[in-house]
Amino acid sequence: MDCLFCKFATKEIPVEFIYDSKTIFAINDINPQAPVHILIIPKSHYNNAPELATAEVNTIAEMFEVSSVLAKSRSIDSFRTVFNTGAGAGQSVFHAHLHLLGGRDFTWPPG
Repeated sequence: MDCLFCKFATKEIPVEFIYDSKTIFAINDINPQAPVHILIIPKSHYNNAPELATAEVNTIAEMFEVSSVLAKSRSIDSFRTVFNTGAGAGQSVFHAHLHLLGGRDFTWPPG
C-alpha cells in the first residue's frame, strides 16, 4: 500500500509527532487553514471516517479525547473538529484523519 499516513505511522517516512500512542498519532498540518491545524490519525489504515467508525469505535473516542487535550495544551477553548470524506469534501489523503482547527473565529456554514 502506498499510503503517506501509513508510512508516517510505521516511521518509514520521518515526521514530527506531537502526540503518539499505540493506536493514533498527531501531526501539524503542512497546509494549515487556521493558526492551529493538527491532524489526528489512526495508525491502522481506513480509507475514510465511515470505514473507521464501523471498525474502531474506541479509536474514534481516543481521537476526540486527544483533540481536546491538544486544544487545551494550546490554550484554545473554541475549536472545530472535522473528518473530510471523499475528494468532493476536501479529502486529499485517503486514510481517515481528524482535523483539529483553532486559534481563530470560524463562520457557519463552513466553505
